[in-house]
Amino acid sequence: MHILMISWEYPPHLVGGMGTHVADLLPALAHEDVQLTLLTPRLTGGEPVEQPAPAVHVIRVPTAHTQIGSFPDYVAAVNEDLVQAALHLEQSFDMIHTHDWMTAHAAIALQQRWNTPLVATIHATERGRGRGHLRSEQAFQIDGIERWLTHTAQRLIVCSQHMAAEVTACFGIRAEQIDVIPNAVYVQPNPFTSDTERLEFRRRYAADDERLAFFIGRVVDEKGVHILIDAWAQVVQQVAARLVLAGHGPLFENCKAHAAHLGLESRISFPGRITDEERSQFYRAADVAVFPSIYEPFGIVALEAQAAQCPVVVSATGGLQEIVRPHETGILVQPASVESLVWGLLHTLQHPHWAHARAHNAQRDLEMIYNWGHVARQTIATFQHAREMWQQRTLQTAA
Repeated sequence: MHILMISWEYPPHLVGGMGTHVADLLPALAHEDVQLTLLTPRLTGGEPVEQPAPAVHVIRVPTAHTQIGSFPDYVAAVNEDLVQAALHLEQSFDMIHTHDWMTAHAAIALQQRWNTPLVATIHATERGRGRGHLRSEQAFQIDGIERWLTHTAQRLIVCSQHMAAEVTACFGIRAEQIDVIPNAVYVQPNPFTSDTERLEFRRRYAADDERLAFFIGRVVDEKGVHILIDAWAQVVQQVAARLVLAGHGPLFENCKAHAAHLGLESRISFPGRITDEERSQFYRAADVAVFPSIYEPFGIVALEAQAAQCPVVVSATGGLQEIVRPHETGILVQPASVESLVWGLLHTLQHPHWAHARAHNAQRDLEMIYNWGHVARQTIATFQHAREMWQQRTLQTAA
């Protein structure tokens, strides 16, 4: 089976978690004897063509378009470049697999041109990000493209039951058309060669008698960073602790100013964007990883933390509440609740033995459920189902 995959994000162009998901999925599918060609716009460097794994070819398509006008209009223009690049490929494909609305135009155009089945992975929706509301003309445009894609694809993949319900509610899609396939994580080796090396890294951010908490993610409203800062002001009144808020986004400066307003300059560090190696180091050095999202389709960061044996505190929202079993593999707190988040952080920081027991329990879930081999096999089953549906449709049309 030869799949043409299309994604707006792929390393080094990463905005959210979609690009990392695609980069991890490709070799997992290839390991199951699937041949893959990925088309992605060349927006943040990277080689024009590369082969990251056997039977996997990545083509970064150059574009001369600049973002003038609305973002959806810019995306549509870049999609034309993706279509032209695909039409110049001297090979045929059994399936098209696209990710989210940003590559919907190209995927649907190629489906119609080649008469090929289409699978779409919906990572998030505009209505979900807006907590049920479309707050601008751009949001209405994106919502319309999402609806078009979900009604055109033969099969949809979502990462959680929460997202399945969201797609059904937003677009009137039948549940039978949707396959729930969770994200997964590769367990990375310990970045520290000794306890001394780990302690030296940790001392850059916290004293030996202080606890260390870690957050990583886009600094946007739905990630709940502002709630975490408010909660941290209460946490440090009861326990000696430091917080590292890694990541960037449109609310980055606002959050820094808010922390300063609360007198937390010495209690919170804002390193901005960090490398993958630094992220692994923080997971191994921290006493807790905290993800207080208000909206979270899945929450791959929670799995990454658990893979590094770091205790987690997460909001009981979206996919997070499906992958973290309360009091067994992590602590769940009420979304958008400062008081609940304070409780969860204090419970974890003040009871390290219980926290480490939960982190140990999480390893079993990673081995049994959230591994890329399992995800790849489920994805292939979706491809096969989509192809069967397409063949039945073709026969019905011919009749």
